[in-house]
This record gives sequence, structure tokens and C-alpha cells, in this order.
Amino acid sequence: MKIIGLTGGIGSGKSTVSSYLRDKGYKISDADLIAHQITEPGMETLNELVKAFGDDILDDEGRLKRKYLASIAFTNAENEKTLNAITHKGIKRQLEAEIEANRQKGERIMFLEGPILFEAGVDKWCDATWLVIADMEQRLKRVMERDNVTEEQVKQRIACQMSDEEKIALADEVIDNSGDKKELLNKVDGLLRKYED
Repeated sequence: MKIIGLTGGIGSGKSTVSSYLRDKGYKISDADLIAHQITEPGMETLNELVKAFGDDILDDEGRLKRKYLASIAFTNAENEKTLNAITHKGIKRQLEAEIEANRQKGERIMFLEGPILFEAGVDKWCDATWLVIADMEQRLKRVMERDNVTEEQVKQRIACQMSDEEKIALADEVIDNSGDKKELLNKVDGLLRKYED
């Protein structure tokens, strides 16, 4: 089974690519989705986050206040490092289980999707990595509209992530999403033909 890593900075269009692949029937393990699952009340990862960041990250029902945690973690490199160290451990455990399940089912290709694939070292598990990029202006606009945040907040998040230049140096394939959606999906189809052989 081929394992392909799919990554891209915030607002690059990685989720659009992932959604398209899912619609085409490919198996995708989404690190962000797993991160949500492992931070539900009662989960070990959530308890570790509370130890690191305090009870203020929980609402009255004991659920994680994600936006509040993001406002603490993504504006400070040290806090982001702590957050990643805690969450990566749980995410990797779950990814390993999903890889094994897909291998048992006889899947030919599966995708591991995550914004910090390289930073977490998950690219080492992949036969190839695909990186989605877009120009900064588009990224800022997309995230501001999607998350209802200021340009400054988006820039702070981007500043905490590995730069596109660093990721490009590590990626096997670079998908430029500076055009329209049709153009993006055509590029993805081209890569699928290449990797399905």
C-alpha cells in the first residue's frame, strides 16, 4: 500500500484537495480530525493539555475551548511547541492504527493529511508527500473569511508554522493553488494518474 502525505499551510487549500480525494473514494486519515477526537472529555490527551495550559482551556462542561487554546498556543512559539508535543503523541498512535487497518483491507493508496506533517515527522512514514501552496494574499483572505479572524491573527498563526520554502524543499510534489478550483483539481488528477501506476 502506498502512503501519501498531504500537507499545506493554513489557507492553502489542503482541505479542498482532501475533500476531492475523499469524494473519489480514497482513504484519508485526517490529523486535525484525530486531534479533535483525542481531546474529547475523559481522553488522556485532554488531561495532559489541562496540566500544561490550565483549567481555563475548558468550558463549564469540561470540553476543550479550541479557539481559546489556539489564541494561547499559536501566538507563542514555546506554547505551540508544548501543544504539539502533547497532541502529536496521541495523533501518531491513532494514525498507526488507521494505516494498519487500511493495509489489512487491501487498500492500494491512502493519504495522511495534516498541516504539520513535516514538523511532526509523519512524512517519514510516507512513500511520497504532496504539498499544497498558495500566495499569501489568498491565504490571508481565505482564513479571515473562514474563521472570522483578523489579518494579524492569521499572520501570527502562519509565523508559528514552518515556511512554504522549507516545506517545498522537503515535499515530493508541490500543488500550486493560486488559480481557481478547477485548475487545482486538474493538478490533483494529474498526480493521481502518476501515483496510481
